[in-house]
Amino acid sequence: MAGLNGPIRSAGSSSHAHSSIVWRVMLLLTVLPLLLAVLAFFLQWRGGLDDPTSTWPAGDGRGFPGMGDSQVSVGGSSPSLLATTATDCAEILGGSSSPSFPYYHGWKFNLEANPPPKICITSSTSAGLEQILPWLFYHKVIGVTMFLLFVEGKASNPSVSAVLESIPGVKVIYRTTDLEEKQLKSRIWNETWLAGFFYKPCNYELFVKQSLNMEMAIVIARDAGMDWIIHLDTDELIHPAGAGEYSLQRLLLDVPDNIDMVVFPNYESSIERDDIKDPFSEVSMFKKNYDHLPKDTYFSMYKEATRGNPNYFLTYGNGKSAARVKDHLRPNGAHRWHNYMKLPHEIKLEEAAVLHYTYTKFSDLTSRRDRCGCKPTKNDVKRCFMLDFDRDAFIIASTASEEEMLQWFRERVVWTNKQLNLKLLRKGILTRIYAPMVIIQGLRESGVFSSAIATAKKHQQDVLASTKKNHKQNSAMAATSLDGKNARTISAAWADESLVFHRKIMLEIPETWHSAVPPLSPPAPEKMNSSFD
Repeated sequence: MAGLNGPIRSAGSSSHAHSSIVWRVMLLLTVLPLLLAVLAFFLQWRGGLDDPTSTWPAGDGRGFPGMGDSQVSVGGSSPSLLATTATDCAEILGGSSSPSFPYYHGWKFNLEANPPPKICITSSTSAGLEQILPWLFYHKVIGVTMFLLFVEGKASNPSVSAVLESIPGVKVIYRTTDLEEKQLKSRIWNETWLAGFFYKPCNYELFVKQSLNMEMAIVIARDAGMDWIIHLDTDELIHPAGAGEYSLQRLLLDVPDNIDMVVFPNYESSIERDDIKDPFSEVSMFKKNYDHLPKDTYFSMYKEATRGNPNYFLTYGNGKSAARVKDHLRPNGAHRWHNYMKLPHEIKLEEAAVLHYTYTKFSDLTSRRDRCGCKPTKNDVKRCFMLDFDRDAFIIASTASEEEMLQWFRERVVWTNKQLNLKLLRKGILTRIYAPMVIIQGLRESGVFSSAIATAKKHQQDVLASTKKNHKQNSAMAATSLDGKNARTISAAWADESLVFHRKIMLEIPETWHSAVPPLSPPAPEKMNSSFD
């Protein structure tokens, strides 16, 4: 019997030992957190650790949203509670523009060791709100900080300018007699590099106005602390392809520090219908720039891509540029920038582009005609327009019937041949770009444009009362840095040929300063061949 009971007692004692170990482990796991909690309480009580929230003043107002004294009935929300909640949120989320966590008062984190650049776009425009608002808010979405709008025509109408002035980050500068007098005292008005564009109407006159406005914009942008400046028309959108995100800020942030200027090759809109009303929301097909195509593809498809027009693009093909805001910066025409002290170090972007929505509406033919008083002859249009297609379009709009104009528009501008379109898309000559369309449609559907108009209307009485005062203040401030002696207006100077004599006495500039860069057509095969001979 003794032999039989021995193993049983051994197994029983082993089980008892195992149970004892488990019990001790459980006791340790229970007691240890309690001891740590007691230690933490002791250190807090003795002042070993500071809780940031305990240092808030009683009247700091940093309660959580909804912690007001208002009572809410079970059936719904009290208006006072909603107002209190909104105020609380605004105090907490809007109290500081620096990155911080609102409930860890004073704890800052270095989230912007490399902050995004501040970007300024300047534009000379006479367009209406239907074009300016989508253009403006689209560029806000991709990271533009400041807009300097030199307005005249429809854009200077109080009902339009009141809306523009109500938008944060937008500065409106009116084309007044005082502004023109200031610009005639500017440095570039007395330099030879722009002289070849003086005393000519239409596009040449616009080119000079843009250059003078760009000169002023540099001063304003520098005073506002901007890092980059871009001159853009309101029928152009920047397409920041090639960046880590769809952001112009990200694109320019990645530019090496030794680069002074970046060139955006332009893509030209290729409309597929003759009844386009809103180009930014209806056009998705674009013709790619020569710089973004293999050269053999470009020249082999040149004839089919041109479709009987004078050049590969209807209008210009030399892109637009962004420049770092530095001392001695100056414009070099509407498409480029320059520096008085050195030759800018520039690069051309390989993926990003400027999308040019040109001749997208049939009405563009007549609107361009109505802005210019030239005679519709081949000799006179050369005096008014720099590019061949603009000259042809002006003659057609001035001499043909509306039916003939529409037929010409369909043949030269509208891409109705779907087989040709597909072929050029496969070759890479044409491309589809949807991002701007999606962004602008989203802004419209969310009520951004209508909200901007509604907000301006609420204050329209005050704006109209101070319009004259704002005209003088904005124009004077824009021109404070310009020097010179001539006090006549640009409009008068254009008509006064006697000023040609006075322009012989100009500031001497280095021979390396070439003439301003005008809008240029892309290269044609025969021109390329002749350059190699």
